[in-house]
Amino acid sequence: MNKKKIINDPVYGFISIPTELIFDLIEHPYFQRLRYIKQLGMTHLVYPGALHTRFHHALGAMYLMDMAIETLRNKGHNISDEEEEAVTIAILLHDIGHGPFSHALERTIIEGIDHEDISSMLMNKLNEQFDGKLTMAISIFNDTFPRRFLHQLVSSQLDMDRLDYLNRDSFFTGVSEGVISSDRIIKMLNIKDDHIVVEAKGIYSIEKFLIARRLMYWQVYLHKTVIAGEELLVKIFKRCRELTLKGEDLIATPALKHFIKGHISRDTFMNEDHHLETFASLDDTDIMAAVKVWAGHNDFILSTLSKNLVQRNLYHVDISNKRPDKAFVDTLIKKAMTKYNVSEHDASYFVFTTSIRNNAYTAGDGNIGILMKDGHVNDITTASDNSNLEALAKTVKKYILCYSKELL
Repeated sequence: MNKKKIINDPVYGFISIPTELIFDLIEHPYFQRLRYIKQLGMTHLVYPGALHTRFHHALGAMYLMDMAIETLRNKGHNISDEEEEAVTIAILLHDIGHGPFSHALERTIIEGIDHEDISSMLMNKLNEQFDGKLTMAISIFNDTFPRRFLHQLVSSQLDMDRLDYLNRDSFFTGVSEGVISSDRIIKMLNIKDDHIVVEAKGIYSIEKFLIARRLMYWQVYLHKTVIAGEELLVKIFKRCRELTLKGEDLIATPALKHFIKGHISRDTFMNEDHHLETFASLDDTDIMAAVKVWAGHNDFILSTLSKNLVQRNLYHVDISNKRPDKAFVDTLIKKAMTKYNVSEHDASYFVFTTSIRNNAYTAGDGNIGILMKDGHVNDITTASDNSNLEALAKTVKKYILCYSKELL
């Protein structure tokens, strides 16, 4: 079988699959599942073009990794073919553990577990199936490989993951503020003391990258209507689990039913293989098929929330720097109890508060080093003459109040 395939990517053009092993991994059901998981969760409710998938993103990150390795080799750094294939596999599979709608239901389907944990588990399963050929890739992914700069290309504050998703998400949402010079950034990469650094002449591209990331978070990823859609999905999942625990037999696919019929702890999930296999068959279609059915359920709350999601009748969302006024929240809860004839507990499906945090850069946490002309490496925040970058390193916390528009 000819495994030298070429994929036409809307962002980069033609992408070649570098090795037969990588082709086989892309063909595997674990990876093909990513075709049916949206990269940006419920963001298409705001930006209709945001229908791209984790499959797109993984292939894009793989393409950028190939470019990064070529750049580092051209600068005299010795990277073996085996290391190149391993780091390419690590970036290809870095998101393989994402669940339905990506981050929207993370820690909701299984409490206390992140997609990185599940990615690691699935990579270990694949390693068994491929006779240990992924051992080095897993070592790079877990940051246990001796040459640590390889891990930084996969997971750091300037990795191929971020370089791809900013441009890709900008492309599909149409939000031009996220466009970055990924080609130039990669051409400016170098290695110093086993760490990825950026040559000084690339400093302005890094400034643009950090600012673009901040703008994309507030304009796309944490847009108030995106939050409204994702919170609605979380509340639907919470309600279906609550009803199931009371003995209700909800219509759902076998994979989805497995995760709503009872609480699966982190330890249970990580120690019992059948949970992982079931998770690996779960995608966006399981969720939306169930939501469409639940829109006709006799439970008022489940049916109302499900109808609202299908018809894009989302929560009203207030975002502020201060906690919502308690008296106002209490008034909304009482309104919900009266309007819907529900208990105070059930009113929490229609009125609730939460919070979000964001920082574009975390100084000292795998920081972005700038290789100065004298050979010293400085953190981007000190190397740059842009005082705004220090502000980007501060964590911004905002408070959110969500409530049904009918309560206005």
